[in-house]
Amino acid sequence: MNMRNLELRREIMMRADLEGRGIRDPNVLAAMREVPREEFVAPDFKDQAYEDYPLPIEEGQTISQPYIVAFMAEALELSPGDRVLEIGSGSGYSAAVLSRIADRIITVERFSALAERAGERLRRLGYDNIVIFAGDGTLGWPEEAPYDAIVVTAAAPRLPEPLLKQLAIGGRLVVPVGPDLLGQTLVRVRRIKEKEYREERLLAVQFVPLIGAAGW
Repeated sequence: MNMRNLELRREIMMRADLEGRGIRDPNVLAAMREVPREEFVAPDFKDQAYEDYPLPIEEGQTISQPYIVAFMAEALELSPGDRVLEIGSGSGYSAAVLSRIADRIITVERFSALAERAGERLRRLGYDNIVIFAGDGTLGWPEEAPYDAIVVTAAAPRLPEPLLKQLAIGGRLVVPVGPDLLGQTLVRVRRIKEKEYREERLLAVQFVPLIGAAGW
């Protein structure tokens, strides 16, 4: 598929699947328009890069549909200068989107092979404000805490306590939560005070399981 067709499909995605479904944050829309999703999917799926559904990547994982990436980014309420922790790097696409809005992205991937490939891809594409680690993302990354925002791209059985503790006061955690893997609720938790959190239910979703000490 040539670049002109990809650009046309990207614009259709922007208007129909993002703006048409209520995404309004101008920083999120600009980031979604800028980041080339075709660079983050397998070669066989490049012609589907701007369709609004998940696509398979290595290790049995998926790259989320564009609308969900945009919705979660908007729910984080990001500002320039924010420090963000992402759990579940995948191919690096979501981190790339977040990196166009926030100052620094720390992303943690439990599959070391995925982390290595995502890191190489992000460096090649020039995303120099993203640091990727391989490890148990359910435990967060305390060396860089506290975070203004934390986003989890896999489904947790309950709110992961280590992530709550790594939020800055005023920070936001966006995570899919549910007692089974047939469907979950996307939740936003805001840290109000040292020991006070406020929880909001945002959207019905379905994600792969969050595996680790504070997950499944």
